[in-house]
Amino acid sequence: MRLIATRLAAFSVLVPVALVAVAAAAVPMPPMKPGLWEARTSVLDANGKEITPPEQAALARMTPETKARMAEAMKARGLSLPDANGATKVCLTKELFESGAWQQMAADSGCTTNYSTQSSTMWKWHTSCTGSLKAESDGEMAFNNSESYRTKMTTTSTVMGKTNTSTRIIQGKWLGADCGDVKPLTPPVRPK
Repeated sequence: MRLIATRLAAFSVLVPVALVAVAAAAVPMPPMKPGLWEARTSVLDANGKEITPPEQAALARMTPETKARMAEAMKARGLSLPDANGATKVCLTKELFESGAWQQMAADSGCTTNYSTQSSTMWKWHTSCTGSLKAESDGEMAFNNSESYRTKMTTTSTVMGKTNTSTRIIQGKWLGADCGDVKPLTPPVRPK
């Protein structure tokens, strides 16, 4: 059960970053300022009301040791665990946005993304993942300005033989050019 909770918590932290990564894989670059960003994730319930993601509860149930190990692993990659309000911090650099690693990240994960809209204010896409994670997603990312965005993504995935559809809302806001003690995000390295 703890393994599942750990994976769910990691998913909660990585979803906002993955969305930026998916967006960054395309040309032009996302209209976002480099620097320290905060992302808050919520889930839509059956009535369309925003609620706290279940991963937040999974984090709360972790032992302090497990949570500390997860926090260290995430910190080494340039991420923070969500705080009590569900906010995750990440340092996004201009070099990161321009990096060729982003272009390879989705493909390495077994995902293909096709964009139907890509303007300075709105990106819309469909992603199909056929690797270890089997999923279909439709998303849109509205850039209010270079310091804030709102993403809505509906994903249907199959995990452990169970199919689930969920809609996540991610609100991102730029906190400043200085990332402080948060190191720049590093994309996953593909095993050779």
